[in-house]
Amino acid sequence: MYDEKIELLIDGKWRQSGDNKTTDLINPATEEVLATVPVCTDADLAEAADAADRGFQIWKNKTAIERYAIMSKAADLIEERKERIGRHLTMENGKSLAEGVPEVQFAVEVTRWYAEEGKRAYGRIVPARQANVRQMVYKEPVGPVAAFAAWNFPSGNVIRKIAGALGAGCSVVVKPSEETPGTAVALARCFQDAGVPAGVINMVFGTPDHISKTLLASPIFKKMSLTGSTEVGRLLQKRASETIMRSTMELGGHAPVIVHADADLEHAMNMLVAFKFRNAGQVCTSPTRFFIHESLYDAFVTGFVDRACKLKIGNGLDEGTQMGPMIAPRRLDALDDLISDAVVKGASLKLGGSRIEGPGYFFSPTVLADVPESARILSEEPFGPIASIMPFSDFDEVIERANALPYGLASFCFTSSSSLAMKTEALLDAGMVGVNHMMVSTPETPFGGVNASGFGSESGIEGLEAFQRTKFVTEFAL
Repeated sequence: MYDEKIELLIDGKWRQSGDNKTTDLINPATEEVLATVPVCTDADLAEAADAADRGFQIWKNKTAIERYAIMSKAADLIEERKERIGRHLTMENGKSLAEGVPEVQFAVEVTRWYAEEGKRAYGRIVPARQANVRQMVYKEPVGPVAAFAAWNFPSGNVIRKIAGALGAGCSVVVKPSEETPGTAVALARCFQDAGVPAGVINMVFGTPDHISKTLLASPIFKKMSLTGSTEVGRLLQKRASETIMRSTMELGGHAPVIVHADADLEHAMNMLVAFKFRNAGQVCTSPTRFFIHESLYDAFVTGFVDRACKLKIGNGLDEGTQMGPMIAPRRLDALDDLISDAVVKGASLKLGGSRIEGPGYFFSPTVLADVPESARILSEEPFGPIASIMPFSDFDEVIERANALPYGLASFCFTSSSSLAMKTEALLDAGMVGVNHMMVSTPETPFGGVNASGFGSESGIEGLEAFQRTKFVTEFAL
């Protein structure tokens, strides 16, 4: 049963929008209406911005130890409630409980990481050129933050913004996706119950274009953080530039994976199938362009298809489910178009390629082999359960093909050679590179891309620094 009440959080109070307008929250596995989501008004957004301004004055003046205590309590509450939150996450997003509950646990660990790291926001003393001068560098919270989070990781995307802002001493107005709101609401309730002052965390829902246009035009906000598509990133960066607002942009990807001739083939196939179809491929770091050395190519395609066809597809609440539905019908249409285009242009459809009949937005795990460079799927992020597999023979050629797109979020390679690994990782044009495994996202390591995949990092010390500004003080002793 879905029993999370979806409300706006403004100035410490949960409530509906000013005009009581709502939209429906749909379970993508069953198409049933789970709840209604408030659509905020201009007045609601103005109140949220003002509340964040007041909340910032309170929160920034708390000591790092005081902030740590509240955030640590929030982490404990999230951990206590993770089974319930994870269940709601699965119902609104579609991913399996085996993925949903660990994602909530990730929120616990991110919150604890930022709580701890906030105590180590060190400045420094710079030796002066005069004996009676002292030179000091301080790290300060940048100010109120406007944050926008995507639907594919309802817990992970939201918590990086909330915990990062609070760890640095900032307040935040966060707009989670209207397609997965309950997870964010549940996380915010944990922070409230832990004692976060009114106005420090504000949460709004509604029409994304309207909310971003309104919040980013406000002089109150000093920092914008986005997880979303490259197209949305371009638009929001333009809007943020009007007030010279600092930005962190975690945008789209189209991750290449290179399987070299000396790779452990069984390990590579097991790892890649698991991560390709995680969250039905709706992951910005999901491997999408598979470059397999020609000596391993036929065996890889056969082994990959054999593993993918055994995946259990279904409602994420059902025991044993490994892959759930797409988030909405629009994604089914997009996948149909990309597959049709690839096949017409010469790709070989080895598995899947179609919707699964019945309730819910399910699409079959799909494998395309011998995909030509002209196919749209090699230049447009599929964001779904499709693997495009191609052979290669030459090292320089495959690096050029891997780096051919403007995206640069994650790249992967498999090899048994340390020297080949070092050579490959140095040449891949990406913000993150995984060698012989796919885990590029942890609370303590920087997560972010380059080029059209955005800039700045979340998580790690870099994630904290994104919410800080530098102040230099030079003091002359009289």
